[in-house]
Amino acid sequence: MSSSTSNDFTSSVAANVPFLRRYARALTGTQDTGDRYAAATLEALLTDDEPRGGSAKIALFRAFHLVWSSAGAPLGEPDTPLSARAQSHMAQLTPNTREALLLHAIEGFTAEEIGAIMEVEVTEAAELIEIARREMERAVAGKVMIIEDEAIIAMDISGIVQDIGHSVTGIARTRTEAVNLAAGNRPDLILADIQLADNSSGIDAVNDILAQFEDLPVIFITAFPERLLTGKRPEPAFLITKPFSEEQVRSAVSQAMFFSSTETLAA
Repeated sequence: MSSSTSNDFTSSVAANVPFLRRYARALTGTQDTGDRYAAATLEALLTDDEPRGGSAKIALFRAFHLVWSSAGAPLGEPDTPLSARAQSHMAQLTPNTREALLLHAIEGFTAEEIGAIMEVEVTEAAELIEIARREMERAVAGKVMIIEDEAIIAMDISGIVQDIGHSVTGIARTRTEAVNLAAGNRPDLILADIQLADNSSGIDAVNDILAQFEDLPVIFITAFPERLLTGKRPEPAFLITKPFSEEQVRSAVSQAMFFSSTETLAA
């Protein structure tokens, strides 16, 4: 590979690292485990003198899949009874379905691209996506709190959440409303924007709530993903960029509920 081509490839890989880290965190269930395998992927990929054809992003995700699956597709070490229960749920999934669903619904890869990343046929990739969606949506149901100041978007998210079997505890438009809502009706999952009606921060609201309820999973839905994908802690395991699709929300909610389920959720 020429020096110019190598530099272009390296730059393209670097531009996609935040998305790999998002995927790795969602896939493994913990930030530490995801980052560890993302780092191992970069080391393997950038020392390869002859990376396989295709886009740098596909090459990056393919390399991650090879590194992670070669290590036995590990999840984060459970550090609480809730985490251990979530990993028990994970063990019940059909092999490879979780990866295919995340690659498609969260990262936006087509079935053809997923086939290239996971080294399977396109038809198999499409089938894995559908199997994962059905298995996760059946697994758990719980209470979801929405932090969103735009009424139409809040109603849209609420409808999607209820359509897949969850209840909505309420919709908060400001940091204060969010904290009060959570205190009055503890949710099992939070869906939050980061820029709220009174210029308060959804990130601050979530941090306030997590100070009360440490084990709650959170999904951020925002037009400003760069404010969260910074490489600094804490970072969300689930992050959806506006404008979003129904499929992205359904997938992220099912993933977050499935992996981070609490004692109040139905088995």
